[in-house]
Amino acid sequence: MASVTHDVVHEAAAERAHVAQPYMNPYLAGIGLGLVLLAAFVLVGRGLGASGAFNSTIAWLVALVAPGYARSNEFLAAYLEEDTHPLKAWLVFEVVGAFVGALLSGLLAGRVGVAVEKGPRVSVGTRLAFAFVGGALMAVGAAFARGCTSGQALTGGALLNLGSWAFMMCVFGGAYAVAWFFRRQWR
Repeated sequence: MASVTHDVVHEAAAERAHVAQPYMNPYLAGIGLGLVLLAAFVLVGRGLGASGAFNSTIAWLVALVAPGYARSNEFLAAYLEEDTHPLKAWLVFEVVGAFVGALLSGLLAGRVGVAVEKGPRVSVGTRLAFAFVGGALMAVGAAFARGCTSGQALTGGALLNLGSWAFMMCVFGGAYAVAWFFRRQWR
């Protein structure tokens, strides 16, 4: 009996100690993101995006292993042309900063932990497989589009590019269309 009581008290204390802070108001977060985008235009002269950082990293890694191939490949060579190191690209610092900022925000709000978000009808392995396939499709799509969704939606949308607005309408339309097929996994 004493052991059961001790366990209940210990669990209650642990639960109180790990109370996550509420999420930020999405409208304030949107205004903050807009201000970050404006600051990027004013201070750096470029908008936000992420795929260029990954392309710079891939070009650098390929150049380490096969420098001749990296210089002869038209796509990779574009990231290696400048006299500066590919990892000194603006977008690399942006992605690293976003990761560090998100980690710091999560730590301050008490929301950092290891978990797999999934519905009751899907296994962890299936959820991870779907996440990997979805991420791979997004990466291929970003390569075909010559940019990522954040660059299209945030930067292109802020510049009122018609193609960026059409792209985002298609992204949301496609997401709603596909969500119907996966809805049972989350119920």
